[in-house]
Amino acid sequence: MTKPVVCVLSLGGTITMTAAAGGGVTPALGADALLDGLVSAVPEIEVDGRTLSRVAGAALTPADVLAAWVAAEARVRQGAHGVVLVQGTDTLDESAYLLDLVWGLDAPIVLTGAMRAAGVPGADGPANLIAAMRTAADPAARDRGALVVINDEIHAARRVHKGHAEAMQAFGSNEFGLLGRLVEGRPVFANQFGRHDPIDVRPMTGPSPWVPLLPTFLGDDGTGLRAMVDAGAGGVVVAAHGVGHVSPNLAEVIGALAGDVPIVIVTRTGAGTTLRRTYNFPGSESDLINRGAIPAGWLTPNQARLLLWLLLATGADRDQIVRALHRHGD
Repeated sequence: MTKPVVCVLSLGGTITMTAAAGGGVTPALGADALLDGLVSAVPEIEVDGRTLSRVAGAALTPADVLAAWVAAEARVRQGAHGVVLVQGTDTLDESAYLLDLVWGLDAPIVLTGAMRAAGVPGADGPANLIAAMRTAADPAARDRGALVVINDEIHAARRVHKGHAEAMQAFGSNEFGLLGRLVEGRPVFANQFGRHDPIDVRPMTGPSPWVPLLPTFLGDDGTGLRAMVDAGAGGVVVAAHGVGHVSPNLAEVIGALAGDVPIVIVTRTGAGTTLRRTYNFPGSESDLINRGAIPAGWLTPNQARLLLWLLLATGADRDQIVRALHRHGD
């Protein structure tokens, strides 16, 4: 019986970090070093590795993630059954969501990382990498888009978020729960989320649009939003109070600017969704929609920002942006 082929692509992150001469840890290990000693733990899989970079998660850019997407797709088209992408957990949930937006293949792409550096007592990287490889090789993982596998938990990219700065159990999937778990080394799926059609990134030309994320705050008068648009923002995501509320002053600024650039409203709470027609006061969700703002539903602030950035980068017009945010946010 032919073994499934899993390609491990490494971008860096804590999972690759070793002690630095000046103290602390720094990205050092490549894919071959990460896999050294682990391949024997998955004899049922043919594994090959490739190092794309050695950087911390916070140093990654959308261009880096899209370059990894190109490399992953190429490897699948060459015969890999699945791909594992190793990177820093600081931005792992963002990378997973961006990949999910563009990944159009049935083969799984599985992201993983670690909360503890390589070589320290209790390092979680090896177990996470083994679990990710087993998931990428499993036929049940196909046609599920991008996945995150960490601590033997399987998350959908569109639902996962990093909710703790340094705890081992840093990742969760909010109200919708896990896709599955690994039990005795075998992926077991208990949930299914539908996939969206991938966004075609081939129209991307010219400079990358600047799409800032603006958290609102008590007494926000809109000065920050106006400054961002004046500075050349192609669109702005406003992380609003509760179900999508802002101050009356900020609402006035949103109304004045929404005709110039797309202004997207998300909840800053970390869970739940923006509403559309429950409240009716200056700065409420229905008031902002009437002023031209676009609600992002269940999307997190970072997800909405990535989606808006990708839409603007591919030349989407306002109607296309509105439809995409409604589709992905529902």
